[in-house]
Amino acid sequence: MPRTKVDAVRHERSPVLTPEPGSSWYECRVARFDEAAARAAAQGLADGLNAIVGTAARSVVLHGSLAAGGFRPGRSDIDLLAVVDPGLTDAQIDALERLVRRADLGGAAGVDLHVVTAPAAAAPTRTPPLELHIGRSDGSSAGVDVVRRASADPDLPAELSMARADGRALSGVAPDAVIASVTGRWIVERGRHWLETWQSRTDDAEHASFMVLTACRIWHFAVTDVHCSKTRAARWALDREPSLTAVRQAVRQHQGRRATPIDDHAIADVLRTVLRETAPAR
Repeated sequence: MPRTKVDAVRHERSPVLTPEPGSSWYECRVARFDEAAARAAAQGLADGLNAIVGTAARSVVLHGSLAAGGFRPGRSDIDLLAVVDPGLTDAQIDALERLVRRADLGGAAGVDLHVVTAPAAAAPTRTPPLELHIGRSDGSSAGVDVVRRASADPDLPAELSMARADGRALSGVAPDAVIASVTGRWIVERGRHWLETWQSRTDDAEHASFMVLTACRIWHFAVTDVHCSKTRAARWALDREPSLTAVRQAVRQHQGRRATPIDDHAIADVLRTVLRETAPAR
C-alpha cells in the first residue's frame, strides 16, 4: 500500500468536531480528548527526534488530519515529515526506530514518519531519495515497517506536497521554507499506478475503506490541484457520481459507524471511475 495517507484541507486552525448522526456530545468530547492526546504524542515524537538528530533537524512537520482536520480516534495516524541536513547516521536511524516503536500514541492508530534530506526537499524530483520511513500501524496486520535510505521513492512527492500545503512545523522552520513546490502531474500519475494495482485487490477487506477514500482524494486532486481529507473528497466524489455506493460505505467505516462490508464489485466500480476521470487528455 502507498504511504500517502494524508487528510488535509487548506486552513491552519484546529478543527471543530461535530457529532455524526446518531453520536452523542459525550462521544465528541471523548474524541476531542483523544485528539488532544494524539497532538501531545506528535509533539513528543518531534521532541524525541530533535533529541536524537540534534541541530541536523531543519524542520519537523505535522501534517495529515491532526494538522488540517478530519482526525478520527483509533483510525487516523500521526503524520510527521522531518527535513534533516546532513543525512542520518545508522545509530540515529536505530534510535528513531526505537522512539516510534515505544511511543504512546494517545488516540492515534499509528505513526507515519518520513525523513528526507534538505536537498531532496528543496528540489523534489519524480522519484526523490528517502532517508528513512517508519510506519507503525497499531491493530493492523502491517505492524511496523521500516525503509532505510531508499535511492528513489515515487510515493514521496505526494508526501512532500501535502506537508508543504497543509503542514504545521512542530519545531524548526515552516514547511514552505524547506519544501519546494511539487509537480502535480507526478502525484496524479503515481496515484493512477495505485488505482491500477488495487484493481487486483478489491477483496482486501482490511484496506477496502482506505482504497476507496484514497481513490476519491486522487480524483479530487487531479481535478482541483488541492489536497483534501478523505471525507471531504468522498463528498466531492459523490456530488459528481452519486451511484458510487462503495464511497458511502467507506465513509461510514472511516467514521467508526456500523457499516456492511464493502462489496468487491462496488470497489472495482470506484477504481474504474477514477481511472477514467483522471486519464491523461489525448
